[in-house]
Amino acid sequence: MEDSSMGGALVPTVKGCEHLPGSATETASEEPEKDIMCPICMQIIKDAFLTACGHSFCYICILTHLRIKSDCPCCAHSLTTDLIFPNFLLDKLLKNALASRMAKTASPFEQLRRGLHQGCEMSIKELDSLLSLLEEKKRKMEQQESEMSMEIMLGFLHCLKKQKFQELNEIKADLQYIKEDITAVERRRLELCSWEQESSIKLKMLAPGDQQQHSNGIVCSTHHVQAQMSSNDLQNKGSDVKAQAISKALQLNNDYGSSSDMQCVTTPGVASLARKRRVHSQFNHLQECYLQKRRNWYRQEERGANTMNIEGYNPGLEDFQSVLTSFTQYSRMRVIAELRHGDLLHSANIVSSIEFDRDDELFATAGVSRCIKVFEFSSVVNEPADIHCPIVEISTRSKLSCLSWNKYTKTHIASSDYEGIVTVWDVTTRQSVMEYEEHEKRTWSVDFSSIDPSMLVSGSDDCKVKIWCTKQEESVLNINMKANICSVKYNPGSSFYVAVGSADHHIHYYDLRNISQPLHVFSGHRKAVSYVQFLSNYELASASTDSTLQLWDVKENLPVSHLAYGTFDF
Repeated sequence: MEDSSMGGALVPTVKGCEHLPGSATETASEEPEKDIMCPICMQIIKDAFLTACGHSFCYICILTHLRIKSDCPCCAHSLTTDLIFPNFLLDKLLKNALASRMAKTASPFEQLRRGLHQGCEMSIKELDSLLSLLEEKKRKMEQQESEMSMEIMLGFLHCLKKQKFQELNEIKADLQYIKEDITAVERRRLELCSWEQESSIKLKMLAPGDQQQHSNGIVCSTHHVQAQMSSNDLQNKGSDVKAQAISKALQLNNDYGSSSDMQCVTTPGVASLARKRRVHSQFNHLQECYLQKRRNWYRQEERGANTMNIEGYNPGLEDFQSVLTSFTQYSRMRVIAELRHGDLLHSANIVSSIEFDRDDELFATAGVSRCIKVFEFSSVVNEPADIHCPIVEISTRSKLSCLSWNKYTKTHIASSDYEGIVTVWDVTTRQSVMEYEEHEKRTWSVDFSSIDPSMLVSGSDDCKVKIWCTKQEESVLNINMKANICSVKYNPGSSFYVAVGSADHHIHYYDLRNISQPLHVFSGHRKAVSYVQFLSNYELASASTDSTLQLWDVKENLPVSHLAYGTFDF
């Protein structure tokens, strides 16, 4: 009772003791912890000590304070270490409050563990009942877990089944396209060979002595025989027709040509084999291109559009044939001329841009040499020389990154430089027509519109795309982006659409009538898109520092093809 009386004498002097956590008044107090904080460290008091003036502190806090000053931190009364005393009651209340709080916030498992650990008295019967409850709880939880697992598995399997059915239906549709196109291609091929054979026979009749000249017509006789039969007969009697065709071809060969000519019947030429090898090397990409084009035209057919031409050829197949022909037509590039205008290994002669004028008669080069040089294309190609001299040379203030000829005014060419300046030059006078200095960092790309010769676009390291008009000094539009701009190009068929190659690995396709967000965002490159170029009004090619080229359909918002630089033998 002595401790209680002593504690009772001390408690009234302790600020906020009546608001301790866990007390009856805690619900009425909005900030119960504020009054039990040490005024020095602003933490809950530990090892509480009471001063003679009636304030409580952590023992370490008040002791450290009194080593520096000799006053109370709360009321500034004179204070020494002899005038501070342990506050046992406050310590006890704080410990109880902390234990109560931990008990309230502890999980049921933690409460049970603490109860068992503290050695609470339990009979064997009570313990058996507790074990039974725990076993029942465990069984229910395991059942719920199993049911949830089965539900998740069932949902996954249903989703997988739906996806596979969709893929199956898509494959069936693709097979139908392929069958239709095989029939159409075979029909076209037979018609062409029949026409060629008939032309050859007519020429043979006009010049019967010239056997060697008409060997191609003899070779195609196989297809001529096949052309006499309907497509149904070809499917039902394919092997017999081939045997008869070969026999007929051999008979015609005995009549019109030598046996060596028949090698063309069974052995394809070297060029044909090379083209087929190139097709197989990029088979997956060509397959994607074919299916995309066929599916696109199939959707148009579903909308009621008449897409078949007179000869039964689907336009999607014609589109793919043009792609395949272009892809297999060339296997490498041949140098026809070299431009010699100094030591190309010298850094000052590095060329960063080469652009042809609208008639492909002149081309201009620019780079770190701070100079635009205009050459005559025919003279460079047809007149070999140790050094080619430009017909026009324009000096600039900064290193140049890009050039763009005006598509209508042949004498105007635009440049972008490392200082962020976009300049329009007059090649004849060698003077600047307009200068735009709104970009804050290096400008990488500039391009004139093909439709409106007064409009041009530029992109910069300041993450901005700007639209300019040669009739005014300030930019017309400003597109703010989140990454550096590497390349910009106007769509050649419109003055509203602009493609932007960005360091964020994407190509952003904008409609300038609504620049709040891009019309399309093409994703597929793994690194910065360093260059974009329109091949047509709907086809956009992109190059990236990930060493890949990609082709996009800007109308349908689809990738068309994906090629590695190593595909071509340069």
